[in-house]
Amino acid sequence: MKVGVIADDLTGANATGVRLTKQGFIAATMVYYDQPPLTGSYNAICVDTDSRYARKDIAQMRVQKVLENFKVWGAEVICKRIDSTVRGNIGVEADVVLDELGEKSIAVVVASFPDSGRITSGGYLLVEGVPVQETDVAKDPVTPLTQSYVPDIIQKQSKYPVSHIGLETVLAGKQAIETALREEIHKGNRIIVLDVVTDEEIQSIANGMASIKDYKLVPVDPGPLTAAYSKAVSQQSKETNKKIIVTVGSVTSLTEKQLHYLTDKTNSRPIYVDPANLASFSDTWEREVDKAVQEALMEIGKQDVLIITTNSPTAKRLNLKELAGAEGVSQDALAKRISDGLGKITRLVIEGCNCEIGGCFSSGGDVTASLCSVGKAEGIKLEDEVLPLVAYGQFIGGYFDGIPLVTKGGMVGDKKAIYTCVKYLQAKI
Repeated sequence: MKVGVIADDLTGANATGVRLTKQGFIAATMVYYDQPPLTGSYNAICVDTDSRYARKDIAQMRVQKVLENFKVWGAEVICKRIDSTVRGNIGVEADVVLDELGEKSIAVVVASFPDSGRITSGGYLLVEGVPVQETDVAKDPVTPLTQSYVPDIIQKQSKYPVSHIGLETVLAGKQAIETALREEIHKGNRIIVLDVVTDEEIQSIANGMASIKDYKLVPVDPGPLTAAYSKAVSQQSKETNKKIIVTVGSVTSLTEKQLHYLTDKTNSRPIYVDPANLASFSDTWEREVDKAVQEALMEIGKQDVLIITTNSPTAKRLNLKELAGAEGVSQDALAKRISDGLGKITRLVIEGCNCEIGGCFSSGGDVTASLCSVGKAEGIKLEDEVLPLVAYGQFIGGYFDGIPLVTKGGMVGDKKAIYTCVKYLQAKI
């Protein structure tokens, strides 16, 4: 899939290109707007039109020329990179893109760049919490800003109706965003501005946009939405069926919050394993393993992310000392029995499913050790750090040989940590 980015200045083109490379694209920046796209293996081209401070007619001509070249090149996704403080010919250039792409094209504007302290709430762009019109940007000698309400800033330059989708809708997630976008489109609005405070919300918008296939959506933003949307469309076009298996044995309240966040974001239905049945050397262990494996094999075809965990919202904390006394074994032996049960369930699911496994995630050192032991892995080839104290690598040898793996301690990370790890694995597929 090819991505074409029209940027109104060089640094913006470079910054967006770098974000695309982090999503797996091979990107390059072109410094001449009328130059045909570079030859080679590039699948993301960012073109600097140097039009932020250009006259309206010059900006229109340059954007139109880039679009002509992108059409010849075969760009499937067109993106419009704008200044993170909404200076320049934003409405003018968006109009040219919509004119060229036809009546089924829609500009989706996210002026936010959370990593740089730019957020949009109520339609107003804030820079480090200050309305953009109250910052030094307002003193720009060429294009001073006298207001901060993004829809009005764009509407003054555009011939197309501009609408706004508020933060409450964006926070509701992908489905709500898709529904709201369709409602605005059906009203005849061609430029739609959305509020954003975090990168996570940008991802939700990208996913909602990618679900709309009957219109040609154009991200108009400083770069984060362009990268997220391009990746979302690319993943859809590959139609990958690789699954991520999440195995969690930790019973901490933090892990519970992380799992809840993950299930909310992925719409997954976890396979809950009863730890009381695994904390035994009796036949209840085998029965619980078999039960969980059968349930998991029925579910894995329906879910992109399969969660196998003893951390059930209704599970009671086990008294391992009491259980160990009844079994006549040590507490450590019972704890290992639980971890080994999760490891065996994971191994049998990987062996028995018809889907390709794109990666595994494990939380808790004991569970990770059991995965390696039960899976007869010789070790883990380490390649990257996903988060502090969260490692990425691949299993070496055994049943899981070559399968990517992210490992995390039970008390590591915030509520988004497991979700972040899963997204990392999906990006690696």
